[in-house]
Amino acid sequence: MPEGHTVHRIARQLSQDLVGRRLTVTSPQGRFAAGAARISGQVMVSADAVGKQLFCTFEAGDVLRVHLGLYGAWDFHGSLTPLTPGGFAAGSMGAPRLRRAVRMGEDEREGPADEGGLVAFPPHPVGQVRVRLASDATVADLRGPSACEVLDPGGAAAAIERLGPDPASTDDLAAAREVVVDRLTSRNVAVGQLLMDQTVVAGIGNIYRAELLFRARLDPHTPGRHVPREVARALWDDWAVLLADGIEAGYILTRGDLSAAEREQSVTDTTLRHWVYHRTGLPCLVSGTPVVVEEMAARKLYWCPACQVRPTAFSR
Repeated sequence: MPEGHTVHRIARQLSQDLVGRRLTVTSPQGRFAAGAARISGQVMVSADAVGKQLFCTFEAGDVLRVHLGLYGAWDFHGSLTPLTPGGFAAGSMGAPRLRRAVRMGEDEREGPADEGGLVAFPPHPVGQVRVRLASDATVADLRGPSACEVLDPGGAAAAIERLGPDPASTDDLAAAREVVVDRLTSRNVAVGQLLMDQTVVAGIGNIYRAELLFRARLDPHTPGRHVPREVARALWDDWAVLLADGIEAGYILTRGDLSAAEREQSVTDTTLRHWVYHRTGLPCLVSGTPVVVEEMAARKLYWCPACQVRPTAFSR
């Protein structure tokens, strides 16, 4: 499932290439025909991410809400602006779609033209395209989302209100941190499960969950109410740093022990990126203890039983 950094990058791509433009919106698949007709012909005025959800606002106040879920992705065609100077313009963001020779991020792919193919514009929709957003120069195709709907401003505000804080979507990190700390430390649910609860904190997925808990040296089975508030604050602060780095880089890098050369190598070598994620049975990079994988709330959880421990005392 695409994590928060990917959705923020999608919002940035839409902001750069489609916001401020009058769009033709269609549903080639047909499942979103009514919603597409409602917003087609309007100017998109903003594209914002909150956690794993995308909110595209149009001039009449209509808001397109998208949650990619496990299988959703946006494919981009035509004139695309690189998200960072000298960087690449991703042809696809979300669940893996387009084949490519070099892997930049967990959820990003180059477009067909970058792979040596010539693509007519606008390209014919391929596959089950739920929504197509099209200007005269850029097309964004949405496939496989778990949620796709048009809301009025009140409905969009309510959807955002149900989400926990997102470090990249708040102007007051300190206040948002205390909200997360209160929600996390007040419940008798495993912290490894709480970090994936989007009503507690928005945007964390399987990779970030495993890596945040390892970096905190915290046993994922620790009940939230047994997590010291200072540890919960440190988790939020670390999440804010890692999320900002992921948005900028386009992939999740959580190891701070890499040299500059190794960090550059991690762009294409995914084995360098993480402390425990996808390292089942391999020696922990700190203790040498084999990394364990188990299921928690129907998702795979990676952790080191030697490094990650329960707090012996906690403060309220």
